[in-house]
Amino acid sequence: MDQKKINFWQTFFWQYLFYAYFSCGLQLVLVITKHSMIGGLRDSLIYTLLCLIPGLIFPKYCKKIALILGIILWLTSLIPISYFCIYRQEFSQSVFFVMSESNLQETSEYLQQYFSITLLITLIIYSLIAFWLWTHVRPFHVKYTKRLLLGLLIIFLTVILPFFNCLLIKNKNVDGSVKYIVSKMETTLPWQLLISFNKYHQQLTNMHALLKHYESVPPILNLSDSNGNMPRTLVLVIGESTTRTRMSLYGYERNTTPLLDQLYQQDKNLIKFNDVITSRPYTIEVLQQVLTFADEQHPDLYLQSPSIIQIMKQAGYKTYWITNQQTMTARNTMLTMFSQQADKQFYLNNDRNQNSRQYDEVVLEPFKQVLNDQDEKKFIIVHLLGTHMNYRYRFPEQYKRFTSAPKNFNLDNKELEHFNNYDNAESYNDFVVSQLIHTFADSKPNGFLLYFSDHGEDVYESPSHDVLGRNEKAPTEPMYTIPFLLWISPQWQQTHAVNYQQYTNRKYSTADFIHTWSDLAGLNYNLYEPSKSLVNPAFVETTRWIGDPYAKNGLHDFDKLFRK
Repeated sequence: MDQKKINFWQTFFWQYLFYAYFSCGLQLVLVITKHSMIGGLRDSLIYTLLCLIPGLIFPKYCKKIALILGIILWLTSLIPISYFCIYRQEFSQSVFFVMSESNLQETSEYLQQYFSITLLITLIIYSLIAFWLWTHVRPFHVKYTKRLLLGLLIIFLTVILPFFNCLLIKNKNVDGSVKYIVSKMETTLPWQLLISFNKYHQQLTNMHALLKHYESVPPILNLSDSNGNMPRTLVLVIGESTTRTRMSLYGYERNTTPLLDQLYQQDKNLIKFNDVITSRPYTIEVLQQVLTFADEQHPDLYLQSPSIIQIMKQAGYKTYWITNQQTMTARNTMLTMFSQQADKQFYLNNDRNQNSRQYDEVVLEPFKQVLNDQDEKKFIIVHLLGTHMNYRYRFPEQYKRFTSAPKNFNLDNKELEHFNNYDNAESYNDFVVSQLIHTFADSKPNGFLLYFSDHGEDVYESPSHDVLGRNEKAPTEPMYTIPFLLWISPQWQQTHAVNYQQYTNRKYSTADFIHTWSDLAGLNYNLYEPSKSLVNPAFVETTRWIGDPYAKNGLHDFDKLFRK
C-alpha cells in the first residue's frame, strides 16, 4: 500500500481515537457493564467524527486544535465519568434538576461523602491516557480538495442525511428533524452537557408553569378527617407496567410472586382485590386521573381541581415522594410536577436512558428514613420502575429464574427472551413490594400501605401471542389488568374495625382512585363520592371506560370488549 495512504489512515485513526476517547470510553463501559444498550455508544462513535473537521480545515494547527478541543472535552467528561463512578448512572438533564434542588450544605456533604482516593486515581489514569493519545495526533498530509471532501462527507453522514431521512421518510417537520439529530448527539461531548442543560431548562420551565397553574386551583371545600389528630402513616406504592395475570398471587402458573404469596397466606392484614383495571396503558395519562379528580369522561379535571397530594397536605399530613422513575424528561415533567407538590422528594433515578439498570431496591433506604421521621401524620408516595421495558434491565442477575419455554406458547428465541425476562422482572418486583410491606410493618405503624400498578403490559400473553408492550389503538386485556393490594396495620385495624374482604371481587377502575384513597384515609369533602370508592358500602359499579378520551370514538367499555 502507498505510504501516503498508510500515513493518512494512521493519522485518521489517532485523531479519531483521541476525540472518541472522551465520549465513547464511558459509553463503552456502560455497554460492557450491561448498564444500558448500545445506542449511546453507536451515536457517540458517529458524532465524534465532527471533531475531526477543524483539523481537516487547518492541518497546520492540528496539534494545537487537538489540545484546545481536548482540554474542553477532558474537562466536560470529568463530570459524567465522576457521576457514573459514584452513582452508577449515566449523566442526564435530571442531574441538573437534583443539583438545583440541593443547597450548598448538601452539596458539600455529598462531595465529602463520595470523594475518594479510588475516584481520584481513576480520574488521574483517565487523564494520563488522554494525554498519551494526544501525543499521537498528527496533521493530515493530503491535498486541500481531499480534506474538504472528507469534511463534507462527515457533515453529510452525521447531519444532512439524518435530517432529510427524518423530513422525507419519517415525515417529521423541520423542528422534529432537528430535535432528532440533537437527541442523537446527546451522548457526545461537549454537546452532552449543553444539550442536557438545555433540556433541563426547557422541562423546568414547563414544570414551573404547571406548578404555577396549580397554585391558582382553590383548595378542597368542607374537608373533614374522621381520624382527628391521631399519629398515623399512610403509604401509596405505585408500580409500573405490571399486569396481575403474570403474578402467581393472581393464579399465574409460574411462581413469580413467592414472597407476596406467602405473605397473603400468613397475614390476614393483606387484602388482594381481584378485578381492578386501569383506564389507559400509559403512565402519565393514568396518573393524571389516579392522582386527581380527572377520569375518562372528564380528562381535563387534573388541571382544574386539587391533587391527592394537595388534599393530604390540606388535611395536615407531611408529604413525601420517593421515586425510581426518571426525573426530568419530556414525558416525566408532569410526574415531577406532582412530586414537587410534596414537602420532601427523593429522586433516585437520574439516568439519561430508560433502558438502563436502575433497580427498585434503591427506594428501600429512603423509605426507612422517612418512616423514622418524627412527624405525626405522614403521607408517603413510592413510585417504582417496576417491570417497565426493557425487561432485562429491571432485575439483578440472581432473579433470572425463568429461562425455559412456557407451556402452550409458540415463541421464537427473541420472543422467549422477552417473555422470560418479564416474568423475572415480576419476580424481582415481588421482592421489592414485599420488602416495602415488611419494612412498613416493622415500623409498628398506625396506618395502611396500598400498592397498585399504573398499567399492565402484554408480553405475548393475549390469545394471538404476538403482542409485545402497549398500544391504546389495539388494546388487549393484559394492558389494563393490574394488581391492587392493601396492607392494614393491626393498630389501624383495631381502631377502625373494617372488613374490606367482602369487596375484593368488585369491578373497579383506578380512574376513580382518589375517592377510594379518601375513603381509606377517612377524609370527607365536597368532591368526594362514596359511590366511586372501592371500599365503601355505597359503591356502585359503572362502566369501566378505557382508551383515549380525546379521540373520536376513542373510549371503549372494558367489560364488553374483553368479558363477553
